[in-house]
Amino acid sequence: MLSFDIRSLEARAAVVDEELSADDPVWAEGDPKPVGALRVTGRLSAAGPGRFYWHGRIEGEVALPCRRCLADAQAHVTDESHIIFADPGDEDTDDPDVYQLDPRDLELDLRPALREQWLLAAPGFAVCREDCKGLCPRCGIDLNAESCDCTPVADARWDALRKVDRAP
Repeated sequence: MLSFDIRSLEARAAVVDEELSADDPVWAEGDPKPVGALRVTGRLSAAGPGRFYWHGRIEGEVALPCRRCLADAQAHVTDESHIIFADPGDEDTDDPDVYQLDPRDLELDLRPALREQWLLAAPGFAVCREDCKGLCPRCGIDLNAESCDCTPVADARWDALRKVDRAP
């Protein structure tokens, strides 16, 4: 459970040791979703009237296509975050690191803020293995599985430098 009663938070901090599932409705289409549940640990406490402070850690695995061969790849994601939640009209609400609370809400839901932290921490690419050979740029064969007879593609923009290298 990653939603907390605001009135109880004003009296006592909440220690969080939960999981955010990969099929939770907070994830949007196109998000780099975690492979399994996202581990969430931290503390949520009051930080003054109408303000709350989250200091915690998220950890999980993300599945991405390999940037070289397009096979499935995974990367480990760990992020430590500090988030402030504040009532509208607070002097810091124009700060992008401050999440506005709806004054009508009785609960503070960490999930949207944790989703954003995950999106910022997840890598944009991964490789299936460090020695991945990728795909042939001519025929598209996966060079990890087989080889092809294509000739290497030479970039004509480097021809002038190749001539300098051959000069006596």
